[in-house]
Amino acid sequence: MLGYGLVSGLAGILAAAPPAQKATVWIFDRLDKIGGHPAHILGHPRVIATPLGKAVQFNGIDDALFIDNHPLAGAETFTFEAFFRPDRGGAPEQRWFHLSEQDPATKADRETRLLFETRLVGDNWYLDSFANSGSASQALMNRERLHPLDAWYAVAMVYDGKEFSNYVDGVLEGKAALHLIPQGSGHSSVGVRINRVNYFKGAVQRARFTPRALSPAEFLKIPARLRSVKP
Repeated sequence: MLGYGLVSGLAGILAAAPPAQKATVWIFDRLDKIGGHPAHILGHPRVIATPLGKAVQFNGIDDALFIDNHPLAGAETFTFEAFFRPDRGGAPEQRWFHLSEQDPATKADRETRLLFETRLVGDNWYLDSFANSGSASQALMNRERLHPLDAWYAVAMVYDGKEFSNYVDGVLEGKAALHLIPQGSGHSSVGVRINRVNYFKGAVQRARFTPRALSPAEFLKIPARLRSVKP
């Protein structure tokens, strides 16, 4: 039976996140399928209990999930959100969520991609979000915006057709003018870059993919009482 705190916490998340048109939500509560799509396991990621519900934990060495879907393929504008917990002890650079376009004939990965990355500085981290499509690419990193490790965060990258931006807990971290063409079909990796380098140490609880640019008021939010740093 779910405890009152967990139930009320999940209710708070849902209440803070108004329905988004045609949004796709992935919940990381199992290993064989994510969002209804087959998942392939690398290493030994684990399903764990968290204040947000079940999540998948990665060891930062050889754990990852590969999912047979690119949830933002064809989107002219988009918002890509995730709940994640970066933990102490990982490598300085970690690529923890990668959406990759593939060649439809050979299934080889192309350079067209979207990435959430983490940079660790002592017991803190800062967000790196990367987009590449066509001849355009952009990395967004704000090295001054440090956040404590071992806590839950809601991150987002947004593309409105003219500007690419990223956020941590609804607060703008960076932005840049950019023109991205829609990405083609492909697949996704969680816990590592698609070519199996830069493993992630921490956990991922959910992701939401919306084919339009959301405002910060529409983002998924984590109630403050559920975000606490681990002892």
